[in-house]
Amino acid sequence: MDARTGNEMIAIPRGRITLSDRRTQRSWPVELAPYQLATFPITQALYAQITGGRPSTVQGDELPVEGVSWWDAVRFCNALSEHDGFAPVYRLHGDGDGDGEGDGIEWDASADGYRLPTEAEWEHACRAGTAGPHYGPLDEIAWYRGNSDERIHDVGGKRPNPWGLHDMLGNVWNWCWDIYDAEVYGAYRVLRGGGWFDEHWSCRASARRRSHPSFRVDDVGFRIARSVMR
Repeated sequence: MDARTGNEMIAIPRGRITLSDRRTQRSWPVELAPYQLATFPITQALYAQITGGRPSTVQGDELPVEGVSWWDAVRFCNALSEHDGFAPVYRLHGDGDGDGEGDGIEWDASADGYRLPTEAEWEHACRAGTAGPHYGPLDEIAWYRGNSDERIHDVGGKRPNPWGLHDMLGNVWNWCWDIYDAEVYGAYRVLRGGGWFDEHWSCRASARRRSHPSFRVDDVGFRIARSVMR
């Protein structure tokens, strides 16, 4: 299988990132241990291999899978963990297909399987030691409204960031583990990275978006992480 349709992982070093939210004007620092992050967003080929499903609006093996909910993403993480012989990270309660009531999830920090990155992990990996809004000229690193012809593209078609990660900005938004703002938005989860239909200001390392964990949207996909077990 082509590396772009697999689950190749890159080692991400420990670090410290300061997250910020323009809506609330808050900022907060996060210390990060080393972890691994997938080189590419999960492709339709890998998603179909593991789940048997092809939910995406536009079909193509090397296109990022989209039209997947946050619950779909965490179930995929568990299924891929079992496929590869790792311990599933998530313990699920409920089916995740309703409005969130009665649904629950626990993160087993002792498990060595695949999981969604936290938004701090996502931003630390996206920046890859850079300090600006992008890790390079946007047209060279991302598919966004200015160059995408308003369509999704195969993963890996743009230049990677300094740590070798492709499509951290543009193409599809990435689901993250975190709840966006429980007091205001309840169960809504964080999205990062911007997508193929977004203007340049949404494709920034610091940009945050939110969606309900049961929603399936045609510019939202995900990539996977793994903790470094000690």
